[in-house]
Amino acid sequence: MKITSLVDSYSDFIQTAVVSRVLRQRHQETLVYIGPHTDYFQVRAYFEPLNLPEPEVSLELATSAPVASLGEVLLRLERVLLDRRPDLLIVRGHSTTALAGALAAARQSIPIARLDAGVRAYHKHLPEELNNVLTDRLADVLFCNTQAAVQHLAEEGIISGVHFSGDLALDTVEQHLPAARQHSSILQRVGLYPGYYLLAVVQHFNQTQPPDYLRSVIKALNAIREPIICPMSAQARVAFDQIDLPLAPHVLPIDPIGYLDMLSLEKHARAIITDVDSLQREAYCLAVPCITLREETGVRETVDAGWNRLVGGETVRISEAVRDFLPPLEHPPLFGDGHAAERIAEVLGAQPVIFGQNYDRVALTLHPGLLVG
Repeated sequence: MKITSLVDSYSDFIQTAVVSRVLRQRHQETLVYIGPHTDYFQVRAYFEPLNLPEPEVSLELATSAPVASLGEVLLRLERVLLDRRPDLLIVRGHSTTALAGALAAARQSIPIARLDAGVRAYHKHLPEELNNVLTDRLADVLFCNTQAAVQHLAEEGIISGVHFSGDLALDTVEQHLPAARQHSSILQRVGLYPGYYLLAVVQHFNQTQPPDYLRSVIKALNAIREPIICPMSAQARVAFDQIDLPLAPHVLPIDPIGYLDMLSLEKHARAIITDVDSLQREAYCLAVPCITLREETGVRETVDAGWNRLVGGETVRISEAVRDFLPPLEHPPLFGDGHAAERIAEVLGAQPVIFGQNYDRVALTLHPGLLVG
């Protein structure tokens, strides 16, 4: 089977590699990356020695923009699909790119496999919420990271073609944690000790957050009296520098680091402070308490399990959570068993995916009042 897989970001390549290694044993896969091909080589060093697949096609769109244009991605991807005519398009994640990919494939009657299906924060003002809902509706086969995601789809009438695969984040963590233990020396390089520091990763300092969000977060970090390490992208450094509030000496900003170093920092942190969904998932996979700087999350299951606390951007709530938050002893396997990639490949290889095969989802009985014009 000819498969085209759409990749939106550098971090996607990590989980893509886990799936691609399995898929390529039986299928012909082409990776299509939204950004410039040269960008891939500039950052590949951050993911060594993970043996990531190289994208065969790049859409050459600027990745510095906060949100890629739906129209641009749709137009360029349609050309790629017309040229390659795959038997299946795989889309993943919660970005505009995933929605554009699903639209492009649907317009050409190409079957769509949707990874990360059923993720809901139930806040329609979030761009990723709209992307998730619409992409799920267009998909022909849907793979869910959690049983809760399966339930979300069922409540929306989507049952056929839905599979609980588990989360590729767990596959990725379990496969690379031994290498992180062996090769990463990040704790020695920055002078930290396992269990005696906090890891803070802040990325969502944009229009979806209140104007004083970042200032409140910085105040909280400065008020916490224990070491905090903050890996920062160039964009994050600019945003932090624009706030007229210097970081306290115990808050250590560092440049972006490789995946194995990042995994080591996550594993050995006393707790993780973040507003990033993917980091919330990895924190749970590593059984590290997570304090989330948002009022909603796409991984609500971790909150319900007691390992993630939502505190928004309020200084006092952040400080109190860092001081008082203790997760329960129970740590249920929310994200599967670490074999999501094999499960996805097994489903896709069992029988052909037909475009529109699950379009008739569930027979619903409408209330008579709804039929009145």
